[in-house]
Amino acid sequence: SQPPSSALPIYLTGSFLLPKASYWFHLFSTVLQVIKVYSEDNTSRAVEVPSDITARDICQLFILKNHCIDDHSWTLFEQIPHLSIERTIEDHESVMEVQSGWEMDSHCCLYFRKNYAKYEFFKKPLDFFPEHMVSISSETNGIMNHSQLIQTFLSSSSCPEIHGFLHAKEHGRKSWKKFYFVLRRSGLYFSNKGTSKEPRHLQFIAEFSDSDVYTLLSAKKVYGAPTDYGFSVKASKLNSARDLKLLCADDEQTRTCWVTAMRLFKYGMQLYQNFVQPHQKQKSSPMRSISENSLVAMDFSGHKSRVIENPSEALSVAVEEGLSWRSKNLMILLLSDIRISLSSLAIHVAQPWFHSKLSRDEAQKLITQQGLIDGVFLVRDSQSNPRTFVLSLCHTQKIKHFQIVPVEENGELFYSLDDGHTRFTDLLQLVEFYQLNRGVLPCKLKHHCARITL
Repeated sequence: SQPPSSALPIYLTGSFLLPKASYWFHLFSTVLQVIKVYSEDNTSRAVEVPSDITARDICQLFILKNHCIDDHSWTLFEQIPHLSIERTIEDHESVMEVQSGWEMDSHCCLYFRKNYAKYEFFKKPLDFFPEHMVSISSETNGIMNHSQLIQTFLSSSSCPEIHGFLHAKEHGRKSWKKFYFVLRRSGLYFSNKGTSKEPRHLQFIAEFSDSDVYTLLSAKKVYGAPTDYGFSVKASKLNSARDLKLLCADDEQTRTCWVTAMRLFKYGMQLYQNFVQPHQKQKSSPMRSISENSLVAMDFSGHKSRVIENPSEALSVAVEEGLSWRSKNLMILLLSDIRISLSSLAIHVAQPWFHSKLSRDEAQKLITQQGLIDGVFLVRDSQSNPRTFVLSLCHTQKIKHFQIVPVEENGELFYSLDDGHTRFTDLLQLVEFYQLNRGVLPCKLKHHCARITL
């Protein structure tokens, strides 16, 4: 039989879509394996995938299945619960290789969620690399020009350097001690004599060819760290707490700088290719999405999965599933219209940026997980005052909370962030205004925190 014509849309799945690198390769050669992926609400889905599938392919699969907008921020995370650490799995990484480093009873898992900060350092390096932490190792030992900083990181011939103080957990002890650290292309070092960078004073800590950098999920609680801004370096095949190189920064910007630099030193130009690839594909193929060009038709409706080889069958199943999805969503829209007609005040409930009964701590955790860059936001119910709402917004890698106060005038109810000077009839109008205007906020609302159920 022949592969489906490129003129036909290769969509479908009776219940799932399968990304691929080469249609014939996956059709005849690749052994399918089952992986389980979690979302932020801890729902999960098990899917059959080719053994060479990448993190980006997994993201594309779930973007399609959940009808998400592909803004290139959806990310696959590796979480290791018994060590209380997690990291971004880079788009090009093999998911099966990541899983091969897990121990059988470690309960490690994959999470699918937003990460707006994943490639933000390519757009705004100044936000990620403070000038006092970055220099270039050269004859003049001068400070880097930040306009050329990323290019310097990507070039194997140049030698950028990150330096500054970090807390380190001493091996075999519960105590943490502050040292002056230096990060170079050759690895991570600390100075045993103040801020000296002389080779005789620098002690090697780790290199990154076979190691990854993780953030600590509960630095204070689990590891007794002096702050919550902990991170660690872990060798790929080691899964014991004693094998971790535990470090802790004094603030989020410092931690972000170290973690981002380590990612760049490990992957270099590959990270930049990951960043530009989706945009290049969209420009070269405006009529077809990335995902459509990388799918084969799969049917998972029965006890066994199968490839749909007949293009006519694939097309008919695609139409059937599309109609089913549209019918379901039409019913949801009708129900939403009924609810809105009953109470115009409830229009915000259906918005993806509204997170209802979320506590202040939970809001901060959600925004931190989805990327500490300017403009990441959500709206939630106020826990202290049931009649009001709270806008939680990230600016300069800090999360700020603004109370949305109801204002009543002539029997009409309005909402305001500035004591009634600027008033809105509902929360949707308020959010749309501040997406276009900064107003009293430190920055415009740019990226909303989104949660999905798999």
